[in-house]
Amino acid sequence: MSRGTRVLGIEGTAWAASAAVHDTATGTTFIETDPYQPESGGIDPSEAAEHMSNAIPDVVGTALDEADGPIDAVAFSRGPGLGPCLRTVGTAARALAQALDVPLIGVNHMVAHLEIGRHQSGFDSPVCLNASGANAHVLGFHNGRYRVLGETMDTGVGNAIDKFTRHVGWSHPGGPKVEARADGGEYIDLPYVVKGMDFSFSGIMSAAKQAYDSGEAIEDICFSLQENVFAMLTEVAERALSLTGSDELVLGGGVGQNDRLREMLAEMCESRDADFYAPDPRFLRDNAGMIAVLGATMYGAGDTVALDESRVRPDFRPDQVPVTWRAGESVRRRAPEGRKRQGAEAVVEMGEETVTKRRVPKSYRHPQLDARLRRDRTVLEARLTSAARRQGVPTPVVRDVDVAEGTIVFEYVGDADLQTDLTEMRVRDVGRHLATIHAAGIVHGDPTTRNVRVDGDRTFLIDFGLGYYTDDDEDYAMDLHVFERSIEGTAEHPERLREAFEAAYTHTGNKSVLTQLRAVEGRGRYQ
Repeated sequence: MSRGTRVLGIEGTAWAASAAVHDTATGTTFIETDPYQPESGGIDPSEAAEHMSNAIPDVVGTALDEADGPIDAVAFSRGPGLGPCLRTVGTAARALAQALDVPLIGVNHMVAHLEIGRHQSGFDSPVCLNASGANAHVLGFHNGRYRVLGETMDTGVGNAIDKFTRHVGWSHPGGPKVEARADGGEYIDLPYVVKGMDFSFSGIMSAAKQAYDSGEAIEDICFSLQENVFAMLTEVAERALSLTGSDELVLGGGVGQNDRLREMLAEMCESRDADFYAPDPRFLRDNAGMIAVLGATMYGAGDTVALDESRVRPDFRPDQVPVTWRAGESVRRRAPEGRKRQGAEAVVEMGEETVTKRRVPKSYRHPQLDARLRRDRTVLEARLTSAARRQGVPTPVVRDVDVAEGTIVFEYVGDADLQTDLTEMRVRDVGRHLATIHAAGIVHGDPTTRNVRVDGDRTFLIDFGLGYYTDDDEDYAMDLHVFERSIEGTAEHPERLREAFEAAYTHTGNKSVLTQLRAVEGRGRYQ
């Protein structure tokens, strides 16, 4: 057997002081972790950093004692995370690399969460859902980087849940406590916010606090929190599968340890014949094993960092990482073919002159939530499709609506989805169309390249199911944000297309929406 490579990994982005040794020859990963546990409330950065300083020497010593031979490289979590914790770990990693006379590798913590699932699953190029304390992203690898297809627009999923549990007086971490108390709870209505493939948790957490203050049973609130929050994550993951055409989903992040979330994702994937993989819990929570495993991969690709260039990056986004160890692959797959197609929330049957769209029940969602979403979205789609048409925007004619069955019959329009014919002319059309409906107070809600049809010199907007009426530039800007994300995640040359899209929108619409778009973009995690 060849000696392989042994990499020491050190993790310390927030609460977990962790060290690991990964051996590529045996495929084994030894992990030693000493978690920081605040006495009350959430994580205190200075206390967490002090814990890192005290714990890192011990966990590193234990990991090195378990190494079956010399270490070839030291990998550390460079970011994102809490600055004081990252600096403590970075200093330790540099000292070890110098002492051992081996290369240093700076690992993006979020990419490590994605790559550990890919490493273990063997999937080709999956959609990746990260659900962790400070983050929530849906990503896919395309054009040399992990592209963010959707993300939280306010706070990470774990932190959102912790805000509620702190309100009721529970200690950190709150997720396991919510999971335990949800057992036996009854469903109550709480907000559910999905915008394309982006999502927001602030509204549901405020409503949950209000429900608690109003005397609702804690079991019912915890049950409903899980049902809504995890259904939102599952829905956006399915939307990403539909947009890209992928049939593989990988879960990462500490919140992924929740049984209900994994159950929802597995059920969704099974319903669309997609494969799902969730790593073992020890690789889902913050851990040095994933740092060591990705560090070994990066070492093999020659992706090391000089000591004087290894400063930590608290705001290190996953889409800022040049992925040097992967080439010639993309999450984008061939566009669906045939007369019957499965979208993210509906089955579409294409006849000669009409298209029948049926919103199928989602078994992963609570029946009350599912019935509400199917009903409301069917009604809004029929109304807004016709309203946009009255504004001069090409949309299919609505032939029939059955709200009880969640079914709409449309005129058949277009020869193909925009995704298969992405040109500057086409995206200019989309820019003009969105500006026109925004001037009429209409938000599309999900204007991806799969929700635009093309035919000759005409470009049609379809699928208004997430749309609504508004007079807020923020909502209009989210439409633009969703469309541009779908381009960046699937197109070969997204920059030119984005420029053409924004120029056409500005020519027809309100320039203040573009200003708000920049603000929306800056609101993503670690912008």
